Amino acid sequence: MTLGWILAASIAGGTLSAGLAAFSLYLRASWLPMLISYAIGALLGASFLEVIPNAFELGPPRQAAAAILAGIFGFFVLEKLLLWRHCHTENCEVHDPHAAHERASGHDHGRSGALIMVGDTVHNFVDGVLIAAAFLQSTELGVIAALAIIAHEIPQEVGDFLILLHSGYTRGQALAVNLLSSTATIFGGVLGFYGLQYVREWEGALLGFVAASMIYVAVADLIPGLHRRPELRDTASQAFLIALGIGSIAGVRMLLAH
Repeated sequence: MTLGWILAASIAGGTLSAGLAAFSLYLRASWLPMLISYAIGALLGASFLEVIPNAFELGPPRQAAAAILAGIFGFFVLEKLLLWRHCHTENCEVHDPHAAHERASGHDHGRSGALIMVGDTVHNFVDGVLIAAAFLQSTELGVIAALAIIAHEIPQEVGDFLILLHSGYTRGQALAVNLLSSTATIFGGVLGFYGLQYVREWEGALLGFVAASMIYVAVADLIPGLHRRPELRDTASQAFLIALGIGSIAGVRMLLAH
C-alpha cells in the first residue's frame, strides 16, 4: 500500500508538472511569478507545519535539527556544482521568471537543453527519494510532502520547457523529454521505499533532510526572485499567494486528519 502511494505521487508529480509546463505556453507570462509565490508558501507550509514537527517526534530533536542544518548546507554545495538547480548565472529561469522568457526569445547565454535535462533528472530522482521518506512515515505526511514538491516543480518545469524550445526542440519533443526526465522521480521513490525502511532509526534525521530541501528551495532559490519586483502591488500579491500556499497545506492537513 505504501509503495502504491509512492508510485502514485511520483507519477502524478512528473506528469502534472510537465503537462502544466507545456500548457503554460498558452497562458500569460505574468502567471509564472504567481506560481512561484504559491510554491513558496506550499514548501514552507509543508516543512514547518508537518515535516519538522514529525521529525522532532520521531527522534532526538537535536538530531533532526542537525539534519536540517546539514541538508541546507548540502543543497548549497550541490547547487554550486550545478546538480540541484542547474543554474550558473544569476539570471537563470528559476531565480528570475523574466529570464526564461528572454531565453525563449533568443538570449540563451550558452545553456543547452541537454544540460537542463541532466540537472532536472538528478533533481527529480532526489524528489522521489524525499517523497518515499515522507510516505514511509505516514500517508498524511507523504501526501503533504508530495503536494509541496509538485508545487515547486511547476514553475521550474515552465522555465526548462522554454529553454528546450529555444534549444531547437519542438513542443512535442520538449514535452516528451520532460516526461522522460520525470520518470527519475519514480526510480527515486522505489529506491527510497526499499532502501530507507532499513534505516528507520534515522527517520527523524531523514525527515529533517526532507524539510531542509523544501526550506532551501523556497528561501534560497525562489524568494530572491520575488525581490526583483518590489512594487507595493506586486508585494501584496506575493504575500497573499504565499499565505494561500501555506493555507492550502494547512487545509489538506486538516482534511487528512479527519
